[in-house]
Amino acid sequence: MKDFLNIGKISKFHGIKGDVKVIPLNKDMEDFDDLKEVMIEDTFYKITHIKYLNDKVILKLEGIESIDDTLKLKNKEVYIEKPEESELPEGVFYTSDIEGIEVYDEKSVFLGEVSEIIETGSNDVYWVKEPKEILIPAIDEIIVSISLEDNKMVIRPVAEWNYED
Repeated sequence: MKDFLNIGKISKFHGIKGDVKVIPLNKDMEDFDDLKEVMIEDTFYKITHIKYLNDKVILKLEGIESIDDTLKLKNKEVYIEKPEESELPEGVFYTSDIEGIEVYDEKSVFLGEVSEIIETGSNDVYWVKEPKEILIPAIDEIIVSISLEDNKMVIRPVAEWNYED
């Protein structure tokens, strides 16, 4: 899904008329103001209303009219099409570009793929679950290079990780 950006996750319903509560990935929630539609799983939904509640976004989606409808969407990721003018500053990547990237150490040993990104506040952490679980802090001292064209990340592991066992 490299052509789409994950913008949040549906946590639960809001009210009884089919509104969904979204936990946004972006701290600047006003980015939702310009959205006309979202994709959940493989289905596009037109947004008919947006409102904000504390740190959540409430969406009214066309065709979602009841609590039963919203329960089918609970815990689903919300995506938008990646904007055309989505060029980012050097060293900044979309979550969708990092998830699934292959990770190697500086000796070209394959360590696995990034399966999830954990936001910690100070820096993200890339979670490689297999073949051996590794948590990689997204900091310059650890990340040597990232090539989206080659789908490859090179890291400088810390000796204490014992990832070679």
